[in-house]
Amino acid sequence: MHPRIELRKRQRPVKVSDLMPQGSNPITRFNTWLAVKVTNGVGTMWFAYAFAALALVSLPAAILSGNPVVLVSWISQTFLQLVLLSIIIVGQNVLAAASDKRAEATYEDADAVLHTALQIQDHLAAQDAEIEKILDRLASVKAS
Repeated sequence: MHPRIELRKRQRPVKVSDLMPQGSNPITRFNTWLAVKVTNGVGTMWFAYAFAALALVSLPAAILSGNPVVLVSWISQTFLQLVLLSIIIVGQNVLAAASDKRAEATYEDADAVLHTALQIQDHLAAQDAEIEKILDRLASVKAS
């Protein structure tokens, strides 16, 4: 049997959550936990709406300044950064979930193909054994 088959029996497909740092170091575990909590919180459309509302608070002052540089700065540094940050995280979360789902489906497909191939090998081995029996009988008939 191929060594990959035994390894495959013990492993599942890699998911995004599997790539998060883990270990016995409590600081690493805390940092990972905190990063995931903040990302899950900020990475929602509700946060994007809240950030948009927060950014809009300073829009009147940027417009009243009459300075196009201030308005461009407001758009790029305030609105886009605040709002797009959350929207990008939401999109990344959706893409990661889809990637995990594809990985799981690919794993299950490969597992099904592997089991079918193993059944074919068993069938061929049984056929080979029967062919050997027939050849042995033919050899004994010829010898007599």
